[in-house]
Amino acid sequence: MRFFANQGEKIPGWFTFPEIAAELRRTHKPRLEQGFTLFFTGLSGAGKSTIANALLVKFLEMGGRPVTLLDGHIVRKHLSSELGFSKEHRDLNIRRIGFVAAEIAKNGGIAICAPIAPYDSVRKEVRSMVGLVGGFVLIHLATPLEVCERRDRKGLYAKARVGLVQHFTGISDPYEVPTDAEAVIDTTEIAADEAAERVFAYLDREGFVLRGQRSAAMSSN
Repeated sequence: MRFFANQGEKIPGWFTFPEIAAELRRTHKPRLEQGFTLFFTGLSGAGKSTIANALLVKFLEMGGRPVTLLDGHIVRKHLSSELGFSKEHRDLNIRRIGFVAAEIAKNGGIAICAPIAPYDSVRKEVRSMVGLVGGFVLIHLATPLEVCERRDRKGLYAKARVGLVQHFTGISDPYEVPTDAEAVIDTTEIAADEAAERVFAYLDREGFVLRGQRSAAMSSN
């Protein structure tokens, strides 16, 4: 029953009682009316923040839903400043992001999340949390480690390799590659705008945005 309602399809008369169908339509809006979360994951330097910001601009151009960017660095500064980088603290940071994203989605907004989120189990927790109230799209930026290192203007990878930075994902801490991502993008050879367009194409196919809205947003750039 939830499938029909979430897809925006008419619930067949034979499927359930009219009163139940009406309640389902009220509580489970079609995707075009739902809030949803775009959750980026990938190594430092993979392109998460750049693509997330490109999408933020496109969503603001489209209008229709409030949009919030939960960038990993910003969240660390304002929401999780007391946390370190142990697995326990990383997971707690991601759960906080998931909670905020779920609240945004529950109220019909779009949450764009761009943390590293290296651990699979907590990513699945966030998917379950957000999925109760709206859509959830996991985007793995599968940019190789050597490319991310070349992009590192702050030299954090180099410091991590000689032990000056501890708990650094990809060097001294693991990154668990997701097997349940809705989109996998390697930014080695493509620009942020093209990567953002690929995400829009997925949202278009899945009914989260209207094709006309997407075209208008693209043509304005």
